[in-house]
Amino acid sequence: MAQKPSIPKGTRDFSAQEMLRRQYIFDTIRGVFRTFGFAPLETPAMENLSTLLGKYGDEGDKLIFKILNSGDYTAGLDDAGLRTASKICEKGLRYDLTVPFARYVVQHQSEISFPFKRYQIQPVWRADRPQKGRYREFYQCDVDVIGTRSLLCEVELIQIVQQVFEALGIRVTLKMNNRKILYGIAETIGHADKMIDITVAIDKLEKIGLEGVKEELRERGLEDEAIAKLQPILELSGSNDLKLKTLRETIGSSTVGLQGIVEIETIFGYIQQLGIDLPIELDISLARGLNYYTGAIFEVKALDYAIGSICGGGRYDDLTGIFGLPNTSGVGISFGADRIYDVMTGLELFPDNISCSTQVLFTNLGEAEELVSLRLLAKVRACGVAAEIYPECSKMRKQIEYANRRNIPFVVIIGSHELEEKMVTLKDMNSGEQTKMVFSDLAAKFR
Repeated sequence: MAQKPSIPKGTRDFSAQEMLRRQYIFDTIRGVFRTFGFAPLETPAMENLSTLLGKYGDEGDKLIFKILNSGDYTAGLDDAGLRTASKICEKGLRYDLTVPFARYVVQHQSEISFPFKRYQIQPVWRADRPQKGRYREFYQCDVDVIGTRSLLCEVELIQIVQQVFEALGIRVTLKMNNRKILYGIAETIGHADKMIDITVAIDKLEKIGLEGVKEELRERGLEDEAIAKLQPILELSGSNDLKLKTLRETIGSSTVGLQGIVEIETIFGYIQQLGIDLPIELDISLARGLNYYTGAIFEVKALDYAIGSICGGGRYDDLTGIFGLPNTSGVGISFGADRIYDVMTGLELFPDNISCSTQVLFTNLGEAEELVSLRLLAKVRACGVAAEIYPECSKMRKQIEYANRRNIPFVVIIGSHELEEKMVTLKDMNSGEQTKMVFSDLAAKFR
């Protein structure tokens, strides 16, 4: 019995049309990255587990796909043996692109000029439960600058967000917060020691609601009095200026918290002076669960399509310190290509002309006609136009139907009459219009 073909849950095959659309997203994002002076970088799909573990928090560590060194290591082991054998699994698929980037920076620090600006477009893997908008294998488009604490970098990332989504036609809102503000809140309510527990809980506010967050905080060891102090902060509303004013009054006694407020105010000042036309909201519940963030944090959501965040990132002051290069601050943001694809598909934002890989199809109507078609085909390709010839001599109707199925916009017909006249018939598949021209004019038409 033949095996039924399948792929793992949370992964996908991409058809030619889907790949053309995905490439459109990648090319658009890459083009913006390049205009801001970022250079490309790639790292391996797998990293040593020692590189990955402990960087994403307890919940993130559980989602790392671990890789067996070799099938031979498991031979003869029972379940208990598999659990205790430490040498069979020393590598894992990368969870994100930021930690491998930090590892790269430390490993190649003597070759790098700081500040170092890089972009990276590669897949990542998470052992998550697959659902709408959440995959086990997906692409991230990261842009980071490391080796400077300047807040101009945060402003530049906001400009990149604005330009990318304007180019893609997606209306978005950018939510911002600062981990120093979150630390100031934890310190103010008397639980600076539970900073991580608090941020992990309040990061779920949109998903589980205020009561759900309060219950989780209790489970994490916060007493009702501390939770009561936290609640008004989580319920902050109004303009960004009003929220910052309230925060100054509430957590201003915290040196770290006040520093976070000043950083946000500085960034907002640049945004106003530069006239950046992007809806930006100070969201105190935004925490981003990754442990390595230390300053400004970002999250972008689509306004016209219900899905999770499609872009996010933040400032990390000492991620490279874990690998032996302390006091090297960085900041970056990651565009989720797969969710962006879902948004653009749902809102029908892809241009029609990117659904075809071939622009011109030459018919094949006989041996003599085929030879002439091949010569003209080479000239059209030399103009940079994607063109192909139907591989077999077949009925005209069959070849035209093939062009229709492939969404090829132009068909070049060379039959016996065209051979005699040394002309081609160019058929516009969208309008149905047919034009005759001499052989020598065909390449010029597409040039």
